[in-house]
Amino acid sequence: MRRHLLAIAVILTVASGCDNVAWGGVHVRWEPPAASASGTATDSVPAESLQPSAPTESAHPLLLAGTREGGRATLVVVGEIRPEGLASASAASLGEGVTEGSEWILFADGVRVGRLTAENIGTASEFCSSTATLAGTVEMVPDADAAGRLLALPSTLARSVPYAEFRPLTHEYDQRVASLSLAQAAIPRVGAPWPESGVLTARQDIQVFRLLGAAQPSVAATYLVRDQLLLGPPSAGAYALFLLAERVEGEYRGTFEWYHAADSGGKSAPRYFSHLDWDGDGQGEILLDVFGSDRRWYAALEQREDGWARTFESSCGTGASPAR
Repeated sequence: MRRHLLAIAVILTVASGCDNVAWGGVHVRWEPPAASASGTATDSVPAESLQPSAPTESAHPLLLAGTREGGRATLVVVGEIRPEGLASASAASLGEGVTEGSEWILFADGVRVGRLTAENIGTASEFCSSTATLAGTVEMVPDADAAGRLLALPSTLARSVPYAEFRPLTHEYDQRVASLSLAQAAIPRVGAPWPESGVLTARQDIQVFRLLGAAQPSVAATYLVRDQLLLGPPSAGAYALFLLAERVEGEYRGTFEWYHAADSGGKSAPRYFSHLDWDGDGQGEILLDVFGSDRRWYAALEQREDGWARTFESSCGTGASPAR
């Protein structure tokens, strides 16, 4: 069950013992104009100006994603973290969060690995709507020197999250075979044409990771037919198939699939980017990096009572939909 974001801030503050996280709001109180001794208003004020002002939009913590090259990283705004889930970033959240000097806690493969202080603010032209970016020098723990893909949360939210050992997984033979078997079963089920060069050639990305609290690893794989996992127009008849599987009782079972035909909906080619419990509900979420013909965007998967669901896509996406 999802916990309110306020509870997350309280838990993190208690755990740190030294870093306070303040969560506040805007309190509006309307008072009538001062009256004279005779009981009448001292100034004539139009009636419409006596109405309470509209509440100010509240800012929410931002989730960032990006890559590191050497000692620097560039992070793109994914969205804002609300109690009900990830949402597109509002002007209030961007104005408060995307600032020079802001501090961010960095995560890779679900664990805390470092920090970044924003030195430069800009836009990422290859993303939708010229998405805002932060760039700066990173401070990484020694064992995470190989971490290239990063997620980030503001230090006010995640400062007291403890560091953990960075242990990325690499795919093994049985996981690669399982991903092929699942794709072979999914392709006819979704009504897609069989890949001319075979399923193995169509598999353009495979990643293995272990979610928060999971005893067994998960496998994510992307299959593309008549297309490439990068920006660029697809060929006629192109489609993408993303599969997620978890190991249960010694075998991998499919838990989520996303099929998209480019001819009917434009190019949407997703791949696994990273995972993190960014909303503090005790369950890890998954972030996907999605490639279109000329723009990129992000999508998020969350665990629901009936399984995984695609619950968020940023502005270029076609909208969230439940898992098949």
